[in-house]
Amino acid sequence: MNELLVSTFVVAAILGAAWIGGSLRSVLPQHHLTDDTKDMVKIGIGFLATLAAMVLGLLIASAKSSYDTKVAEIEQLSAKVILLDRNLRDFGADVDPIRARVRSVLTDQVLPRWELGTLDLASPAQTAASPGPAVLHEVINALRVLTPASDVQRLARDRAISLCEDLMQTRVLLVEQSGRTIPMPFLVVLVFWLAAITASLTLFAPRNGILVVIVVVCAMSFGSAIFLVLEMDQPYTGVIRISDAPVRTALKFLSQ
Repeated sequence: MNELLVSTFVVAAILGAAWIGGSLRSVLPQHHLTDDTKDMVKIGIGFLATLAAMVLGLLIASAKSSYDTKVAEIEQLSAKVILLDRNLRDFGADVDPIRARVRSVLTDQVLPRWELGTLDLASPAQTAASPGPAVLHEVINALRVLTPASDVQRLARDRAISLCEDLMQTRVLLVEQSGRTIPMPFLVVLVFWLAAITASLTLFAPRNGILVVIVVVCAMSFGSAIFLVLEMDQPYTGVIRISDAPVRTALKFLSQ
């Protein structure tokens, strides 16, 4: 889904509804524009405005909750990568190639895609903040064939294997959460309500420059709100992206 395209459609739909409402004003018989009719329309619009506010609030809460959850998972993944490197160091110089492989994944695969906003968590070739499944399998297999020379090395190896398994599990969870959390029917109904509200308001309002400015500002505001909600729902791409600071912090520790 293209967030900018959807937002532009929302703005166009609201402006179109405003134009339709203003056009109906000039063709409707006068007895359809009485004060009693205006009062009934105001009641209906107030009801729709309440429903629209509730739905918009629900969408914002859902997108914010999803965004915060993914931020927390990225921070946890970065911390586990640091712990993995610490345990590999405790094992000794025999696992330096493994440490270098993990570091190269963060440097060459994760951060470049993150900076460009081209991460695709549904793709097995990409990852959010941990080495990809193939690399983690390589690390686990390499650790399993090692023969610890002491209890310290044995504990470090076992802990490193456990951390790799945790990283793989969390990576799968991120893939499952990579889809949209905003239900499209909610979005369609919300836009319809906003268009109906705008059309009803312009139906009884006089045509002048102030009305045009207010309608345009409202349409842009509604479109911007939808844009922000959709952007927060996909925090690895677009304008509102999760900061790569946790990954860079992990890479700094790995490079020491």
